[in-house]
Amino acid sequence: MTDVSPSKAVHIAFTLALLGGVAACGRSDHIGKAPTFSNPLATREHSAMVSTALPAVIEEQTALDQASLWSGQRSSLLGDRRAVRQGDILTVVIEIDERAEISNETDRSRSGSESLGIPQLGGLPQRLDDKLPEGASSSELVAINSNSSSSGDGSVKRKEKLTLRVAATIVDILPNGVLSISGSQELRVNFEMRELLVSGYVRPEDISRQNEITYDKIASARVSYGGRGQITDVQQPRIGQQVLDAVLPF
Repeated sequence: MTDVSPSKAVHIAFTLALLGGVAACGRSDHIGKAPTFSNPLATREHSAMVSTALPAVIEEQTALDQASLWSGQRSSLLGDRRAVRQGDILTVVIEIDERAEISNETDRSRSGSESLGIPQLGGLPQRLDDKLPEGASSSELVAINSNSSSSGDGSVKRKEKLTLRVAATIVDILPNGVLSISGSQELRVNFEMRELLVSGYVRPEDISRQNEITYDKIASARVSYGGRGQITDVQQPRIGQQVLDAVLPF
């Protein structure tokens, strides 16, 4: 047994402690307590709301326009109040109910047979047979048989259902008029935090009169629904196990 020097033992212990600390960094937030909410002041939504957007076009209003119920201003009773500017808020409706089932089956077979014989060739086979080993004959000189077969079967079955609603903020307006949106929602129940994140690009004309947009009209949509907390930690394999699963070849 090889002796380990004290300095090397300290180095090994320090390395193990460092690895353990790195593995626990993501869980230190909710060890012995409920997970904390993220800072809403550090989000892109807050930055979009407090930053200076492009100057809005100020429409002149007459006294008659201000008193009319049919005024087209956003502040009027029948005005268009859809989100169109940086910092405006709209509702993203996520309703996913998808089912996919794919089944493939292949079957292939092939067989072949080849034979070559010289029963009569000017008496040469008979003379050749005398010089061949006992039991050998030139009447059936070459015979080849081959047979191959392959089959495959595969199936994919998937079912997803998700219904969510989340408020998103316009964080940027692209040069072509497309709106960049981003939204987040956090719900804490006891010691488990549920997080909903959504982002993407939408066209202003796709926003409904109710100031809502469905997820299928969001380009480059990124929807994340997950969580963090003590229950999630138990359901996940340990860091060391994940590393071994990635590097072990068997």
